[in-house]
Formats: sequence, C-alpha cells, structure tokens
Amino acid sequence: EVKELEQKLATYVVVKHAISCASGTDALLMALMAYGVGPGDAIFTTPFTFIATAEVISLLGATPIFVDIDPKTYNIDPAKLALAIQAVKTNNPSLHHMPNRKANIASPLTGEGRGEAERLRPRGVIPVDLFGLPADYDAINAIAKDHSLFVIEDAAQSFGAEYKGKRAGALADIACTSFFPAKPLGCYGDGGMCFTDDDQLAKKMESVRVHGQGSDKYDNIRIGINGRLDTLQAAVLLAKFAIFPEEIELRQQVADRYSSLLTPHSSLLTPNVPEGYKSAWAQYSLLAENKAQRAALMDKLKAAGIPTAIYYPKPLHLQTAFAFLGYAPGAFPASEAAANRIFSLPMHPYLQKEDQRQVLGSGLEI
Repeated sequence: EVKELEQKLATYVVVKHAISCASGTDALLMALMAYGVGPGDAIFTTPFTFIATAEVISLLGATPIFVDIDPKTYNIDPAKLALAIQAVKTNNPSLHHMPNRKANIASPLTGEGRGEAERLRPRGVIPVDLFGLPADYDAINAIAKDHSLFVIEDAAQSFGAEYKGKRAGALADIACTSFFPAKPLGCYGDGGMCFTDDDQLAKKMESVRVHGQGSDKYDNIRIGINGRLDTLQAAVLLAKFAIFPEEIELRQQVADRYSSLLTPHSSLLTPNVPEGYKSAWAQYSLLAENKAQRAALMDKLKAAGIPTAIYYPKPLHLQTAFAFLGYAPGAFPASEAAANRIFSLPMHPYLQKEDQRQVLGSGLEI
C-alpha cells in the first residue's frame, strides 16, 4: 500500500519520486536533512504559518530568517525575499529585519548561548502555500537561482492545487505535503510525503526516513529519523485518493459560492486567487476590518453553533519558541495585521448552498 500510494501520487503530481513519511513535519525535516542543513545556514521562510515550517530549521541548528507576506495572498512576498537574502549576504540589517545574532541565538532547544554567532550563509527558501494557494514560484525560484539557494515547497495545505499549469508538489526542488486529517487529502492520523525529480535527493530522503539506512536496515550511512508512513494510513489514503480529484473541483464550487454570496454585501475581504492559480482550499479565510469586528463576528457564529478558527493568531516571530531570534513586534507588519484580522469559515467539499447561506446568515448577516 505504501509503494502503491507513492507511485500514484508521483503520477498525479507529475514528478519522478514520491517519498512517504510519518508526517508533514517529518517531510520538511527530511528535505532539509537531504541538503545537509545545519548551524550557520540561513533558511528563509514566512512567519505567517504553522510552527512546523520554521521549527524544523531550528531543530537542525540552522537559523530561520523570516520574510513578510503579500497581504493579498498571505504567501511569502518575493520582493521582500530578495531584500532579506541580500541583507544576510552583506550582513546589512538596514535592508531587512534581521534576527539578533548575539549569544542568545545559539541553541533554540536549550536556550544556552555559545558566544557571538558565526556569520550566516544563505542556503535555502521554504515558501508556504497557505490555505491551499501556491506561492509565486516563478519569482521565488528565479531569486533562489540567482543566489544559488534551494527551494522547498511547503505544500502541507496545497495538495491538489495548481500554479500556471503545474500541480502543487512539483513547483520546487523538493515539495513536502501533509496528510493530517484536516488537510485536503487527509488520512486517519498523521502522514506526509516528499516529492522531487532529483534522483540523489530522493535517495537521501529514503535513507533519512529509516534511520539513515544504506544497503539494509543495519547498515547506517547517515544520521536519520524514524519517519516511515504507516501502512494502514497508506491504505486509507488510497481509498480517499480515488475521489480526491472530484473533491478538489467541489472545493472550487464551495469557495466560489462563499465569495459570490459575500462580495456584494460584506465589508469582509474575501480570498484572492491570482490568474493562473488554483487553490486546494484547505481553508476559506476572511479578513475582518479589525480585531474587534472579527471577535464580534466569531461570537455570533459560535452562538449559532457554527465553528470558526483563526489561522494563525500569532506570527512565528512573536512566538516564545523563537524569542531567541530577537525579532520585535512591528518587524513584519503584513503578517501581524493578517493575524489580527483573519478567520476561517467551515470548508469542505460537500457543503451545500443552503449550508453556506446558513453560515453567512447566522453571523455575517448576508
């Protein structure tokens, strides 16, 4: 079942290799380990995402360099990415909000410093396809190529999405997705997968996945992890994948209905899908005018028995776990503004128009 799933999803995404693993977090970790990422490496990513994206960078002793988002798509802003890379290369903090490189940066796991840290070297970029919408990979890949950086697509929320005729999972050197139950293609527990066209990277990730194994399980050629996908989860995913393409199309209809019902009446900002993009609609997220309006609307919906959620209430640069980086409030205004205003409505392929009218009429007065 595991091998069958890998083959089917590689064919669907149109890549040579699909390497299954135990979670989306493990997928990101395996990808970074395949590149030998470690102390002194700067990995550029967004602060407006789930902690796993940046957590794996710090676990390997590398340094996450956060880059603000495009306020229309909530994905990493390529123009700001270029500035951030240049700032690290020239050690010029005036070009970009750079983290504090003093003693307290040394160990995110223990909090213990090791003296003045070494100068960072840019190594890679991890864009996130937030809420199911791919990032701008033409721009990101071009910037990365100019600076000889690898790109790892965090497609945890975007499996099934498309960008300019290519599927999510095929948009960077390696792509990583998640099969957590809340994702567009979800299993009954945890699961993940890496995608790549690179034979050598695929071999390294396959080795890392099983304790760094070489010719057999007792021949260990590198440090690895226990990252195998469970066969039961693979069987569940195979059954669900049979109807997945249809569900992606149904998600388009549900999202279009939400937007068409909201747009003429509401002060809320509906999601933006640029020309040539197709979202997997992991979430349908609205932007309120301010934090107070969001709270009032969510309270109304809750009173009507309709669930909502905030993805994400606090950007990563303001999380206690990343305090050692020394970022301050105001460092990434677009991410902070989105965190204060965004909330998500119920979203799944089988929502009917009557259900959506009930959602919108219960709290949003549409």
